[in-house]
Amino acid sequence: MISIPQRAAPLPPEERRAALIASTLALVLTHGPDVNTRQIAQAAGVAEGTIFRVFSTKDELVNAAIASAFDPAPLLRDLAAIDREAPLRARLVAAVEALRRRMTNVFRLVDALGMAAPATTGDNHRAMAEQNALIQRTLTELIDPDHALLRCAPSDVARRVQLLTVAFSHPRLTGDDPLPSEEIVATLLDGVRLRPDSGTLSRDDMPPAPVPRPEHEALPSQAPAEGCPC
Repeated sequence: MISIPQRAAPLPPEERRAALIASTLALVLTHGPDVNTRQIAQAAGVAEGTIFRVFSTKDELVNAAIASAFDPAPLLRDLAAIDREAPLRARLVAAVEALRRRMTNVFRLVDALGMAAPATTGDNHRAMAEQNALIQRTLTELIDPDHALLRCAPSDVARRVQLLTVAFSHPRLTGDDPLPSEEIVATLLDGVRLRPDSGTLSRDDMPPAPVPRPEHEALPSQAPAEGCPC
């Protein structure tokens, strides 16, 4: 028996638009931009004609799907949902997880489209700069309650969170071995050297061993320096 996909239940216009965009983005991530309206309609569970009641052309829909991957709204919602009462480390791990979800789609989209990088000219450049500033401001607000524990400003910590997340998550940099989110945060907060309170110090942290003095060598006489209180 042939299985025929069931049509989706009627949705309000904005929800239908969002559903078409989401279905198209999933197809573009898998197949690239050369998807057809039949594939899109099948993935969304609608008739092909429904697509053209929402979008004028297939290209308009594909462009809207591509733009949605760069939309910061889902990330900002995820960051806003993080419990501000949680410890700093837990808040940062949740933030890194949210950043990685967004970056994964962006990285996959760039590869699917064969792009070296997202377009960054004119209006697109300004829009991306504004989006990044908004994300950094939201991260700064997330970090700020613990500013007294930090040796640099929360805004600088927010920037480092973004940079480290990209560096340790980008598939072209990490291959098949991305760093876990907990390790990204540990690198940010703790670095890679053992702490004095860990019970073991690195060689660089150990004080130099005193040079043994021969038993027959007398201690040099040292007169107090002028002005020395001792």
